Amino acid sequence: MYIVPEAAIADLITPEASFDAVEKVFASMAAKSAYNFPVIREAIGHADALYGFKSGFDRAALDLGLKSGGYWPGNAAKGLTNHQSTVFLFDADTGKCRAVVGGNLLTALRTAAAAAVSVAHLARRDAKVLGIIGAGHQAAFQLRAVAAQRNFEKVVAWNRSPEKLDGLRKVAEGLGLAFESVTVEQLGAQADVIVTITSSIDPILTHDQVKPGTHIACMGTDTKGKMEVDTALIGHATLFTDEIAQSITIGECQHAMLDLSIRREDITELGAVINGSHAGRTSDDEITLFDGTGVGLQDLAVASAVVDLAVEKGIAIEVDF
Repeated sequence: MYIVPEAAIADLITPEASFDAVEKVFASMAAKSAYNFPVIREAIGHADALYGFKSGFDRAALDLGLKSGGYWPGNAAKGLTNHQSTVFLFDADTGKCRAVVGGNLLTALRTAAAAAVSVAHLARRDAKVLGIIGAGHQAAFQLRAVAAQRNFEKVVAWNRSPEKLDGLRKVAEGLGLAFESVTVEQLGAQADVIVTITSSIDPILTHDQVKPGTHIACMGTDTKGKMEVDTALIGHATLFTDEIAQSITIGECQHAMLDLSIRREDITELGAVINGSHAGRTSDDEITLFDGTGVGLQDLAVASAVVDLAVEKGIAIEVDF
């Protein structure tokens, strides 16, 4: 069994490699050669923590395993990342544990990669302005990954605490992009691509704030009750997701399903666009929306790539287990 510790991850995997791994697993899911098992996510009644498992199996890549972890809101005061996770990979032929991999950076990279894949396949080719809603730990990863998919010229961003946007400003300027802190209304009026990455339980972005032709990647809603955009926007957009079952139960589409703004049949897996069985965007005026709920197969794909690199470079720790 191999162990790849969290501290080694940054030197092993790039955003580009994460993009490739996530794109392939989305395609495999749409082709029905990969599937996720039901998600477990629970409040544990201690430290205000949410803890759970995401798992699955990709028959094409033979990636089998799970990510275990969750959210500990008090970790920042302890000098730790609030999101903590570990990925366990198993040999699909024998069931033996193949590897244990630090999952914190991997989670950030695969989440950003999912948004980037959606932008690569659904955003207008002439998109120039990127909007970011949210300025938490994940926002900088989103900005870097998505900015690489189009020839953006400017980033506009909003956060409930505007002073927290300084980190995003530095990232944008480091990429050679102009940066502006704006209201949500101003962001919607300017942005050709919008990424939402918050933990909101009330809609921040509404349908009347978004201009025609916008692509939106909703990346923050992964639990019952969360909500980043209003159901009118969901109802008017062409909808895509990583996995439909999660989208309608714990993703951004859960609320629109409840108020009957949409039906399950209105949502398409992004992998179908990657595979060519769905056209994706069909006009420059169409609003497209990707509901990124975060599936276990994303974690497994990126973790598997990390293990291969770690073994190749002699960084992986091998133990008899």
